[in-house]
Parts: sequence; C-alpha cells; structure tokens
Amino acid sequence: MESEACAKSVLVVGLDESPESFHALEWTLDHIMCPLAGNSPFKLVIVHAKPPVTSYLAMPGPGAIEVLPLVEAGLKKSAERIVQRASDICKAKSVNDFTTEVVEGDARNVLCEAVEKHQATMLAVGSHGYGAIKRAVLGSVSDYCSHHAHCTVMIVKKPKHKH
Repeated sequence: MESEACAKSVLVVGLDESPESFHALEWTLDHIMCPLAGNSPFKLVIVHAKPPVTSYLAMPGPGAIEVLPLVEAGLKKSAERIVQRASDICKAKSVNDFTTEVVEGDARNVLCEAVEKHQATMLAVGSHGYGAIKRAVLGSVSDYCSHHAHCTVMIVKKPKHKH
C-alpha cells in the first residue's frame, strides 16, 4: 500500500474535439508524462465534457422531441471518438497509467469539478487562442479554470506556424 507521501499526484487533462486540445494532451504526455514514463509521479485523468443535448437546440418546438435522440446519439459517438483517440495517443507514447471520463455539462464546470473529485494537483488545458471579443462572447475555458480550479493550471498553446 502506498503511503500518503508516495501516492501519485493526479494530473487532469481537459479534452474536446479541437486540434488545440489534442495538442495539449500530446504536449503533456511528451513533456510531463513520457520523460518519466515508467516512473511518472502522476496518474493521468483525461476528461471530456460532453455538451448537454439542450445546448444544441435554439428553441424547443414541434419536432424537437424527434430530434433529441439523434443529437444525443451524435454527441455520444463524438465523445467515444475523442476518448478512443486520446487512449490511442497515450498508448502510442507508452503512457498506461491513465483513465478517461466523459461528463455531461459545461466544460468549465466539468473540469473544475474533476479537479476536486480527483484531488488533482494539476490541470492541463489547450488554448484556442481567441481574441478578446470572441473570448468575451464565447467564454474561455482556460481562463475560467485558471481562476476557479483549486490546483495549478497549465494552459498549453499550440505554436503558430510562420508563413
């Protein structure tokens, strides 16, 4: 049995379908997990926040009831693809001490709750690189988490390609 001092810390990685999100996962694996692959001090928890079906319906009305199961099925398939891709990436990089979770809800809340649930010491998220206006309208998951998660938050930016 591991003592408290030797127990592995938990690192949560937030994942959506974006290239920035998968870049954050790969960067985390390459720079934090893989250099210590056989002896990493972290247990990795990959969390995907599945949007609620209702977030895709502007106004419920006639026909909405028939559409809901189709939207739900699409969201479930998307979540399965995201989790499978994350698992494949981890395994390809010889990282085997990980779990994946799909939690329905707003990504900001889901990730902060995952940090609490797992008593994580670090949260890694990708940055979409939104400008001030887009960030104000859409909200920034990384910005929210950096202010509300009760752990270190690492925001991984995808390098800009020079033209």
